Amino acid sequence: MAQGKRQWAPALAGATALDRAFAGLGALLGIGLTGYISSRAIPEAGMMPLIVAPVGASSVLLFAVPSSPLAQPWSIVGGNVLSGLVGVAVGQSVGDPILATGVAVGLAILVMSLTRCLHPPGGAVALMTVMATHQSHGANFFYAFNPVGANSLILVGLGWIFHRFTRHSYPHVAAAPSRRLHGTQDEPPQTRGGVRAEDVDAVLADLHEAFDIDRDDLERLVQQVELRVFQRVTGPLACGDIMSKDVISIDLDATTAEARKLMRERRLRRLPVIDRFGVLAGMVTANDLIGDDVFVSAVAKPALVAKADRPALNFVAQLSDGRAHEFVVVDDGRRVIGLLTQTDLLVALARQAAG
Repeated sequence: MAQGKRQWAPALAGATALDRAFAGLGALLGIGLTGYISSRAIPEAGMMPLIVAPVGASSVLLFAVPSSPLAQPWSIVGGNVLSGLVGVAVGQSVGDPILATGVAVGLAILVMSLTRCLHPPGGAVALMTVMATHQSHGANFFYAFNPVGANSLILVGLGWIFHRFTRHSYPHVAAAPSRRLHGTQDEPPQTRGGVRAEDVDAVLADLHEAFDIDRDDLERLVQQVELRVFQRVTGPLACGDIMSKDVISIDLDATTAEARKLMRERRLRRLPVIDRFGVLAGMVTANDLIGDDVFVSAVAKPALVAKADRPALNFVAQLSDGRAHEFVVVDDGRRVIGLLTQTDLLVALARQAAG
């Protein structure tokens, strides 16, 4: 019985009940405001619809799956407008309305695919535009820009504002691929023995399926799953278990000359910066201390932080990308209680591998 219910449940990976509630609220506000803004912008529209039906389908993608490639601004605006142009062109050149609808939707898919703005509601726009062209005998290409394009632009703008409050990434920026930070030909450390881009491409080719997720997002997802499985198999390893607890730091009101001296004496490359209450204020590196003698507060930069109870393996990716070398472990008051370095993590993993 439970299996049967699951088969009928919405297959939206990663979505929570709160996400679905926000999606409904976003569509309510988005469609309502799009219609209102359109009516204020073109009050003399007469019989022309102020909001076209396919925009309702666009709102489903925009508010329910904002990370989908099909829901990005260019997909919504470009897909709808280009499909509208295709619909008008086919409607004016193909006399049979039944044939015209099929030709318009097929060409719309082709055009959207070639211009990298595939958007499912675009098929509805093409069909609707063909029908409007045959019924009115006077529909022109401007229809694709107003109301179709205008509605799409307004909806995307409202979606951008809405997702600022829901903390979703929109427009969604796919995960950046691992970089060769030092300009060498070697693969980045985090991909040498794990999932690589060519592995993802090969599996996608074998499956012969198109998935509604950005390819780089898919690669990152698989890498995170791989890391989570390793963490489950090897057992929990918290930052507090392996961090260095006797942390050498520098006061915020110290000078860069004092910081350089401390680094030389202790053979350090970086120093956490704390205020007089022991609260983390930033981090300085040897490169930050080059130049005239100034206060450390003038050159300190934000530090990467972690909590003692966080799984240490969560930071493998950042500690192996060539840019981050340590995390400052802080308590709830941001007071420094430890330092998690690449060396700490490497030794701990080696011990786990040895049993």
